[in-house]
Amino acid sequence: MHIPGALGMKGEVPELTVRVYHDLDVLRTLVPAWDELLSVYPTATTFCSWEWLSSWWRAFGGARQLLVLAFYDRSPNNQGKLIGLAPLSVERHRIAGPACLRKIRLMGDGSGDSDNLDMPVRPGWEKQFAVALHRYLSDQKSLWDFCELNTLPADSPGAESLRRYLQTQRWHVLQYQRVASAIALPDNWEGYLRQLSSEDQKNLSRYARRLEKRYQTRIYRCTQESELATVLEALFQLHQERWQAAGETGSFASEERRRFYYDLSRLLLARSSLELWALELNGRIAAVQYAFRYGKTVFQLQEGFDPERSSDRVGFVLRGHVMKQLIEEGVRKYDFLAGVPGYKARWSAQVGHYVNCHFARPLTLGSGYLSAVHNARAGKEWLRGNVPESIWNLLHRVNVGVRGKSSREVEPKIAEPEASSPQTAQSNPIKQAEGGKIAVDVDKQSR
Repeated sequence: MHIPGALGMKGEVPELTVRVYHDLDVLRTLVPAWDELLSVYPTATTFCSWEWLSSWWRAFGGARQLLVLAFYDRSPNNQGKLIGLAPLSVERHRIAGPACLRKIRLMGDGSGDSDNLDMPVRPGWEKQFAVALHRYLSDQKSLWDFCELNTLPADSPGAESLRRYLQTQRWHVLQYQRVASAIALPDNWEGYLRQLSSEDQKNLSRYARRLEKRYQTRIYRCTQESELATVLEALFQLHQERWQAAGETGSFASEERRRFYYDLSRLLLARSSLELWALELNGRIAAVQYAFRYGKTVFQLQEGFDPERSSDRVGFVLRGHVMKQLIEEGVRKYDFLAGVPGYKARWSAQVGHYVNCHFARPLTLGSGYLSAVHNARAGKEWLRGNVPESIWNLLHRVNVGVRGKSSREVEPKIAEPEASSPQTAQSNPIKQAEGGKIAVDVDKQSR
């Protein structure tokens, strides 16, 4: 897909200049300034870093066209300083038969792997960033029909400023919420244990002791690149075995996803931010948890455990060990990412949310399409609230089959080992009446 404008094109608005990047190798030159911007951005996470986005793009970029907008201060005192970054991409979105619209979305969105995608902006420059981004999108009308900015942090300064400014320009803006959950960690293990049930407090030590009596037990964090292949392949295999036994394809049937995990892991390991943990029994890996750290937060992305060891509660023991270690190292938030708390509530996870912001220019095909999708969502939400759960689940499975979603999009993260079988997680709708139309996100991409 051709995108107007060449590398280095400039569109000036008051105080800011925008430079457009279409090539990943050229974008790499921005990394030092990108890292410095993230260091001052209050809601920065791994998901808006070069490590995550470049690894994702190499695996899943495919037919998408890269569109990264870098905004610079052009004032005499700070000329050349990176003020904000909008890591975007453009793709064709089929709406019916051969008919397509051009969709802008965040770089990293579309495979079901990314949460917390964002547009980092230097504090105090949010309004200028919004004005500059709006002007670029207004000038490039032939580039796009509608835009979906998904899984934004609820407190993203740049996204919120953009939403408000677009509404002042009378653009068609819809906002949805997607359920998420995380644990606020205290500064000591004993304080955290008090947040758990008395049964789970006892079980953490009980099952750990039982493992040590039955097996030669080893729990370790992957810290050397020479260990990566062994632990990652164990993660892929354990995850696949569980889901294939349940009749699902499994996330790691995707070669692209396996490649993504390898590339990402190497980059995160080089930055000492990879939290890849394994539990071995008699020299064989029985459970793996894949996470990564940014500041004082650890993001739990994926996990797998040996179904034959479910009675040993290997996943339960591994998570307890990891949580204790992270608390001792000063981690203050353990983020389960998107999805209803479910089994995570037993670990003291609290409900939060991400924001999906969708918009288009007024009175356009894109605007009409977003309205149609919104009305369909409202109808779906009515069905969910008014038909029996068994019928709803049947309709959901039929819809998944018809649309041909990958298992990565419809399966949840692996539940605790004591669960008898995986269940498809469904988010409870959360309504938001804040500007624009009230909207509900009734679809959830879960891991």
